[in-house]
Amino acid sequence: MSKETWSGRVFEDFEVGDIYYHPLGKTITSTDNQWFTLLTQNTAKAHFDENYAKGTEFGRVLVNSAYVLALVTGQSVIDLSFNVLANLGWDEVRLPAPVFNGDTLYSRSKVLETRASSSRPNVGIVKVATEGFNQHGVVVISYLRTFMVYRAGHVPVGAAVRPSEDSLPDIPGSTDGKQVPRS
Repeated sequence: MSKETWSGRVFEDFEVGDIYYHPLGKTITSTDNQWFTLLTQNTAKAHFDENYAKGTEFGRVLVNSAYVLALVTGQSVIDLSFNVLANLGWDEVRLPAPVFNGDTLYSRSKVLETRASSSRPNVGIVKVATEGFNQHGVVVISYLRTFMVYRAGHVPVGAAVRPSEDSLPDIPGSTDGKQVPRS
């Protein structure tokens, strides 16, 4: 028997003052940092040259702050923008503490504003404050983000065709192959 999976929030689900602690953390590796830095053609040696970084006041490689912004935004998608039409902007991005390879980042967001879109009746506009924090509870990034999210009944339907569930194995011990026997 199929069960519905998480399909994300729609505009009507957001209430001002709601706080979401996003469920996934991520331990940042040197590979994450180097790949992002080099893929974006960032030439700041503090992000990939350990010998250079040893001479800075931090004494080690710093994680690229654009990666931190992208990571924390990504962590928030499951709770905030799973059903996004578009991001409208990031404002007041602050980096109050450094991030190093090996740090694990977590995040949370608070809904600050919601309003109907004046030009698109199928979406609403949500503004949140998001913070990313490390394994010690130290906030390492904060920002405001505004995005358009679909209203109930307007989320586009995926085009994927699902195969028949008949190809899945029967449940051992059941009389009809589908129901678990109850004791």
